Amino acid sequence: MKDRPLIGINTDYRASSKGRTPHSYMHSGYYDCILSANALPVMIPPLTKEHDVGPILDRLDGVMLTGGDDLDPKKMGLAPHPSVTVVPERRETADRLLCKLLQQRKMPVLGVGLGMQELNVVAGGGIYLHLPEDMPRGIPHRDPQGGPHRHTVIMEPGTRMEEIYGPGEIRVNSYHHQGIRKLAPNFRAAALAPDGLIEAFEGKDPNWWVVGVQWHPENEGHISLDMQLIEAFTSAAAAFRIAPALAKAS
Repeated sequence: MKDRPLIGINTDYRASSKGRTPHSYMHSGYYDCILSANALPVMIPPLTKEHDVGPILDRLDGVMLTGGDDLDPKKMGLAPHPSVTVVPERRETADRLLCKLLQQRKMPVLGVGLGMQELNVVAGGGIYLHLPEDMPRGIPHRDPQGGPHRHTVIMEPGTRMEEIYGPGEIRVNSYHHQGIRKLAPNFRAAALAPDGLIEAFEGKDPNWWVVGVQWHPENEGHISLDMQLIEAFTSAAAAFRIAPALAKAS
């Protein structure tokens, strides 16, 4: 199909180590779900200079920010914690730049897992470093043995997420040990876990389609509930693609 929206996807990064050269990579679910939503994925390497990233964003219609390990606590003014596995510095620097530029451009963006947390932190929010300690009465948000884990999330009334999923609750996968402590001023909660933890947020600005989710819609084999979110995102990207042309025509 002609004029399918182009969706950028940021890549993870591993520095060189003994017996291994540096490389970028991503879970194949990210680009497969974008293809299934009738859009075209474009991988974005971890670029740390605005003059390199800007020309790429000029050609894109939306960006998906992927999951990964944890943000560096020191960069957020927090003490180290033994549970934290810090992402490579090059990735964190690149992702923070990407979040800043996406906010400036009001380009459609879907943040997944770490991507959700990065959007929030760069926009002025904060995170819990380790939920079992910071919310000891909360529900489990991951299997300590690393296996599959699911729990319900409840949609907030009157939000974009309620439009996508309908009112009430859905069950989502859950692999995280961190979460949103303080929501950035330009976001609002869109879905909550039973313990009150923010599981999804969205932008307050009606001119910026931005959603962050703590669960991983790319991991579930494209089940219908996950594809509802992906398709809403790619539809927003398609609308963003034609918006400049419509503005010029008017």
